Amino acid sequence: MTHIVTNHPDEWDARYSSAEQVWSGDPNGALVAEVASLPPGRALDVGCGEGADAVWLASRGWAVTAIDVSAVALDRAEQHARDAGVDVTWVRTGLVEANLPARGFDLVSAQYPALLRTAGGDAERALLRPVAVGGELLVVHHEVTTDEAHAHGFDPLMFIMPADVATLLDDDWEVLVDERRDRTIAGGAGAHHAHDLVLRARRLR
Repeated sequence: MTHIVTNHPDEWDARYSSAEQVWSGDPNGALVAEVASLPPGRALDVGCGEGADAVWLASRGWAVTAIDVSAVALDRAEQHARDAGVDVTWVRTGLVEANLPARGFDLVSAQYPALLRTAGGDAERALLRPVAVGGELLVVHHEVTTDEAHAHGFDPLMFIMPADVATLLDDDWEVLVDERRDRTIAGGAGAHHAHDLVLRARRLR
């Protein structure tokens, strides 16, 4: 399976259409580890894919808005939510162009997002803007070496990583977690990655 190097919806639709199920169907481990103890509130799931994280959050009482550029992925996510008996607001949009309320979410979660770098740091700022005062931002990505990335046909320098987001965190933020950790997953795309980079921060004001 080739990597997507743009955020064009048609490319993502083609990727999802290439298999009946792309991801494992389980919520991401870093999300569960970091969020399970938080009181539920308003959550934004960035790049929700087939919806496992959004459904898990909703099942724990969160009011979830989940966004993705792929209509195919969102159709599967909606079915997942129906099967689980939970309500999620699904929106077909990219992060940067989304009309999201400033400081409107108690949790903004971006699990392995394919967010392209720009000179102005548009994607990084779009992740920070929706986090409410007292709310938390969780950004998780695979640790990928340049050699590994090039072997799979993509350039990691094209995409933002947790460290890029961390550079924008000023005194208005408290960094709670900024670490590399082991990753274990049973199946689905991405199962070959052994380590995660995890950034979790709380907006103080």
